[in-house]
Amino acid sequence: MYRKIAWRLIPFLLLCYMLATIDRFNIGFAKLQFLHDLKLDDAVYGIAAGVFSIGYVAFEVPSNLLLQRVGVRRTLLRIMVLWGMVTCLLMFAQSALHLYILRFLLGVAEAGFFPGILLYLTYWFPDRLRGRMTSLFVMAVPVGGIISGPLSGWVMAQFQGVGGFHGWQWLFLTEGAPAVVCGVVAYFYLSDNAAKARWLSDEEKNWVLTDLATDRQSRPAAGGTFRDALRDPKVYLLAFIYFAYFCSLNTILLWGPTVLKAIAGQTVSSIGWISGAISLVSTIGMVVVGYSSDKYLERRWHVALCGFAAAACFFLLPLAVGSLALTVTLLTIASVGILSVLSLFWTIPSAYLSQSAAAGGLALISSIGSFGGAVSPAMIGAVKVHTGSLYVGLDVIAVLLAIGMVTLLVCIPAAKGRQ
Repeated sequence: MYRKIAWRLIPFLLLCYMLATIDRFNIGFAKLQFLHDLKLDDAVYGIAAGVFSIGYVAFEVPSNLLLQRVGVRRTLLRIMVLWGMVTCLLMFAQSALHLYILRFLLGVAEAGFFPGILLYLTYWFPDRLRGRMTSLFVMAVPVGGIISGPLSGWVMAQFQGVGGFHGWQWLFLTEGAPAVVCGVVAYFYLSDNAAKARWLSDEEKNWVLTDLATDRQSRPAAGGTFRDALRDPKVYLLAFIYFAYFCSLNTILLWGPTVLKAIAGQTVSSIGWISGAISLVSTIGMVVVGYSSDKYLERRWHVALCGFAAAACFFLLPLAVGSLALTVTLLTIASVGILSVLSLFWTIPSAYLSQSAAAGGLALISSIGSFGGAVSPAMIGAVKVHTGSLYVGLDVIAVLLAIGMVTLLVCIPAAKGRQ
């Protein structure tokens, strides 16, 4: 039965999140051209990349609370159509101000998507399966990289000058339009919950609802309501951990192409193919880690060890300057670690918060943590402009990530039989 549900939901949700990942991070490839075309520098790029998170954070909690009222079908219709349209509009940006405004609006449009889908999975899968389902869902990040790396490089190289537009302008148009289409499809394809799923029999619906009810009864009593979650110190500790992690995620996705470009002989196309290969390995790695975590019903140490590995790779990157093989190896290990954290982290607060507190609690953790997406790109860009080195900023992110993983192990207890 759960295999049937997974085949119905996960591929489509993965596609939606893949498009979100592509549209959120394609600016990392576009900057390889538009910095020169618009006469901008890395500091401007860092702010433009990070301002997305300000809009995202500001509207994330309201969006997730609204999902509970209107359902996932209407929520995805609104979110995906709006973010696809804003992505397309980025092709007309001609100044730093244009980039700032449109990236902020992109964050506003996408707000609530990721925590909303995490909440949606709790409507279908019990905790014993949710780590695996979350891992499959967040495979969208590396799968998006597998596709967007080569695709972005090809579009920017082949469409340069077509119709009087630059390659980066075609990039935003071709990668923004599919989100609009998927938003409309989501409205007709998805069911808001198991009770409303016409493709399940009455017996199957009862099985799901009984499983979920048993799960809720076994959860800790902490966080009975959203207001209780706001008063729970562990919610803010989890938010800090996610902040530290999110800084590292944005760093590797937004600055990875720049690290590769610094190696002599690399073109836009070659960077795209290398990025795609790194994402392919990361996809395999995060699935293996996710299955291991479910097999042993252990979350915290899986998350922490992956985070420590990524932090170590950031520290070692300066030693790989000029070496394509060593740089790619370190970026690959860091990517596997960071994306594995993404796949497993959310199983911890999902198991910790009660059902009534989950919608607001997950969005609150995500919102606070997502400020890392605003802080890290701007900080790294400013440091690079002032010092001429990208690696000083990477060291700062590595230290922050390591502190976050220590906080997880020391301050967040393991739930009985889980994590």
